Amino acid sequence: MDAKARNCLLQHREALEKDIKTSYIMDYMISDGVLTVSEEEKVKNEPTRQQKAAMLIKMILKKDNYCYISFYKALLQEGYKDLAALLHGGIPVLSSSNGKDSLVGVTSYVKTVLCEGGVPQRPVVFVTRKKLVHAIRQKLLKLDGEPGWVTIYGMAGCGKSVLAAEAVRDHTLLEGCFPGGVHWLSVGKQDKSGLLMKLQNLCTRLDQDESFSQRLPLNIEEAKDRLRILMLRKHPRSLLILDDVWDPWVLKAFDNQCQILLTTRDRSVTDSVMGSPLVVSLIGALLRDFPNRWEYYLRQLQNKQFKRIRKCSSYDYEALDEAMSISVEMLREDIKDYYTDLSILQKDVKVPTKVLCILWDMETEEVEDILQEFVNKSLLFCDRNGKSFRYYLHDLQVDFLTEKNRSQLQDLHRKIITQFQRHHRLHTLSPDQEDCMYWYNFLAYHMASANMHKELCALMFSLDWIKAKTELVGPAHLIHEFVEYRHILDEKEISVCSQDCSVCENFQEFLSLNGHLLGRQPFPNIVQLGLCEPETSEVYQQAKLQAKQEVDNGMLYLEWINKKNIKNLSRLVVRPHTDAVYHACFSGDGQRIASCGADKTLQVFKAETGEKLLEIKAHEDEVLCCAFSTDDRFIATCSVDKKVKIWNSMTGELVHTYDEHSEQVNCCHFTNNSHHLLLATGSSDSFLKLWDLNEKDCRNTMFGHTNSVNHCRFSPDDKLLASCSADGSLKLWDVKSANERKSINVKQFFISSEEPQEDMEVIVKCCSWSSDGARIMVAAKNKIFLVDVHTCGLLAEIHTGHHSTIQYCDFSPSNHLAVVALSQYCVELWNMDSCLKVADCRGHLSWVHSVMFSPDGSSFLTSSDDETIRLWETKKVCKNSGIVLKQEIDVLFQENEVMILAVDNMRRLQLINGKTGQIDYLTEAQVSSCCLSPHLQYVALGGEDGAIKILELLNNRIFQSKIGHKSAVRHVQFTTDGKTLISSSDDSVIQVWNWQSEEYVFLQAHQEAVKDFRLLRNSRLLSWSFDGTVKIWSFELLSPLHELRGHKGCVRCSVFSGDSTLLATGDDNGEIRIWSVSNGELLHLCAPISVEEGAATHGGWVTDLCFSPDSKMLVSAEGSLKWWNAVTGESAQTFYTNGTNLKKIHVSPDFKTYVTVDNLGILYILQVLE
Repeated sequence: MDAKARNCLLQHREALEKDIKTSYIMDYMISDGVLTVSEEEKVKNEPTRQQKAAMLIKMILKKDNYCYISFYKALLQEGYKDLAALLHGGIPVLSSSNGKDSLVGVTSYVKTVLCEGGVPQRPVVFVTRKKLVHAIRQKLLKLDGEPGWVTIYGMAGCGKSVLAAEAVRDHTLLEGCFPGGVHWLSVGKQDKSGLLMKLQNLCTRLDQDESFSQRLPLNIEEAKDRLRILMLRKHPRSLLILDDVWDPWVLKAFDNQCQILLTTRDRSVTDSVMGSPLVVSLIGALLRDFPNRWEYYLRQLQNKQFKRIRKCSSYDYEALDEAMSISVEMLREDIKDYYTDLSILQKDVKVPTKVLCILWDMETEEVEDILQEFVNKSLLFCDRNGKSFRYYLHDLQVDFLTEKNRSQLQDLHRKIITQFQRHHRLHTLSPDQEDCMYWYNFLAYHMASANMHKELCALMFSLDWIKAKTELVGPAHLIHEFVEYRHILDEKEISVCSQDCSVCENFQEFLSLNGHLLGRQPFPNIVQLGLCEPETSEVYQQAKLQAKQEVDNGMLYLEWINKKNIKNLSRLVVRPHTDAVYHACFSGDGQRIASCGADKTLQVFKAETGEKLLEIKAHEDEVLCCAFSTDDRFIATCSVDKKVKIWNSMTGELVHTYDEHSEQVNCCHFTNNSHHLLLATGSSDSFLKLWDLNEKDCRNTMFGHTNSVNHCRFSPDDKLLASCSADGSLKLWDVKSANERKSINVKQFFISSEEPQEDMEVIVKCCSWSSDGARIMVAAKNKIFLVDVHTCGLLAEIHTGHHSTIQYCDFSPSNHLAVVALSQYCVELWNMDSCLKVADCRGHLSWVHSVMFSPDGSSFLTSSDDETIRLWETKKVCKNSGIVLKQEIDVLFQENEVMILAVDNMRRLQLINGKTGQIDYLTEAQVSSCCLSPHLQYVALGGEDGAIKILELLNNRIFQSKIGHKSAVRHVQFTTDGKTLISSSDDSVIQVWNWQSEEYVFLQAHQEAVKDFRLLRNSRLLSWSFDGTVKIWSFELLSPLHELRGHKGCVRCSVFSGDSTLLATGDDNGEIRIWSVSNGELLHLCAPISVEEGAATHGGWVTDLCFSPDSKMLVSAEGSLKWWNAVTGESAQTFYTNGTNLKKIHVSPDFKTYVTVDNLGILYILQVLE
């Protein structure tokens, strides 16, 4: 090695040893022939990365100038451009006198072998194509000494011959795989005599000492045998290169168990040797019936020139159409038309025999006989699954039939619909029927293809059809069909659509917003769900019609009479996971959504319909984050299992696995530019890492944070990377150098006199860049800070005003809006210019973990612990943001009126007329419970501080209890005469206060907090507690009359029937027990039915119960409202509220009106439909 090169290497030795990873660099150097495999093993045996690098450099210092140049090129190739620049000044000037090729490091041995084998030299103007050369070498390596073919095909002049020659210009390949040598034969366009001459010349070259024969072969067959003997005996393990093969028949002369590399401009030439599986199958099937007809079929194949079908085919077999046509022509005349009928089948769909029985109006045995004829001829394939037979066509056969019968397709589709209508009525389809699933999946497709628009509308706008189909396959496929056939369904001239093109929108919206219910067991009553739709909706009108018919047969249905005041702001609700959803993101084109969560899976589905595209068991532990690459080709996932994985976003194939983090990986994000794709990841090990998808190992590790890295985001121009950490800082990193550019101490923004900085833990949760990259939004605790990227100055501060923390935030790509996810179940939109809240988005039933705007900002998605992902339209949300109620309400039913006392989120006490919707605001109050007196004269208020007040509505006079509770008041209730107020609290005491005489009775009720109580007749009281007991009291006695034990968990609610013969209790396990009062016997246990993991009848705690006056019905409040038959213990109806965790159900004396508030603050006034 030159002294200059050696000195340069020694000068920069420390920097090289510190940074390089040796594996790929050594691969490059081995392919150049400057490093041996044994030397590679020696390097690999070193224990650490730095020691491996040191050993490699030590070896290079002992080698020549070619090794220095190869090392320099390897650094450039593997992305170490900065290190290569250090070595550039030491590059030596090469001479080609010492037996090595000056371009690639080809050895003298390689030159000798290629020269002897007649391999052409490089052209004067030579362009390296390393990827293609590497791919060819890999294919040659796979031959591994066994006979086989490697084909390089491409158009004329594209450099196939140069690539073939370059692929074998490799010392390791020749020495390891083809020690017998390489033999090049230029073939070209030849006739038989020309080919014989080529073969004679090749045999002469291979047998120069004439040890096998002294005369030339006289014909092609003899030449083929001579070549085979020479290759096997005299040149074993050698490679024969056939350059520029034009005709398939030529290859037959070389089909002699050799290893062959060939170049051709026609890919199909190898079919004559290796065969087209489908053509062989078709011709073989014909020969089975007529074994003497081979010459005839061969002549037919050679003579017929049918039009090629290329439309959807990834195959390219020249003889396919000819074979198909011959096979079809050879069918019996009486069954040819039946094969034509199969033109309507879709690709990759297996059709039950019963479907074709209906199509052809035949018995099963007759149909199977005909289909077996097709199977025998390889015109159809059969999948035998137990007793049932399912038939399908190869994709190419579908293409062939579609093309051949294009003019008949509409009539063929109409035929199958007509036959279906003759044999089936929609409501008679049963899941246990063999053909049931086929009709549910493809009936709409056949109607649309048959141009039967009226019938398609009638089908798609049928609540019966939607109910039946969603019960079997879920809502996503139906939503897809509404999108797919929207152009048909919106046609105004179709009478069934009621001249209103919004009908399609009604049904699609209904499915989209109830998909999380319709896709799960136990399956909800779809008519009851339909009754919750707006009264102008076609869905509601059909549901109302059906409900009225079923009510006559004793069915119970509820009308939501105040629903017109409620607007559902979600556009789509999907439930792709079986556990919490930690992250969801849009693809770059906004068409797909990827999500991940606690169930360890990655899900990909269509953003418009929720239709599932991929489901991948991605990691061994919870998946915390996912991200699409900018070009949408890849999805990255990271997990608690410390691994980062890269997936093909279309196929779900695993592309890379990275496991260099030592703790769970919390976040991942791709660069915004697809030309040089990088992935950033942040981990609880406090490190950020940058990954180049073309490399096996991490490109850069960024040190600086002292605690978990929670979030990272590239700037819009990809020059900076922002990271957020539990150490209280936001850092900006230079992507090119991986150096820390700026650090912002977010903790400083929280400095106040009330909270000294040293006592405060500030975890920076997330950040988001503005579209111009000039500002960055940072979230920590319950505040958002807007920071100037250039000055690091604080531009704005937003206090969300919640006790909960901000989980996630995202800047809109198109305007000044930001969306913020809070642990308090809600999502908020803020104007970052004015620092004002624009909207509340309520709908999730648990913590919201992530939010993200679509690429154009027109919509955003939210993902939650409640297993759902919701899509929201930004404009729609901004227009609707209303007052919400707290759950502590009281209701008074007077004659025809329903009066509701409630406190809203603005701390205003309001009196609502349930029938008219009129609201009277009474006063501001910080209350934990409230109630109305029987004649609407007084309002009682229980406070968080334990205080109890009574407000006289007529003159606003206030009476206050002198002796309050020690803890928050959970329930207050007047006696029927209004003179006594009873209250319970977290302090386990029940207070009986005659507020007019100032007399008090205190009942030391339970060992733990009193959950609630209920007034009984004859001055008696029923109470229940967290301690699992239920007690009955008399106001006169200070000890309980009765005590019931039986619930393992907390007893949340308890109620007597109207005739005092039954007692119902509900607990935290979601169980309702109905007891006989006379003897304490348990009559019924209404237990949760767990159909899937996490799915139960009640949806959690049973919080309230009420019997009907005749004691035959029972209503319960939990995650939803549920009505029960108290005589049998069976469920009669379920009303799914938008939110969950219902605390109380208020029931009118006639058991026909019900009032409750869910945890989203939505008021429900329900009436029994009559």
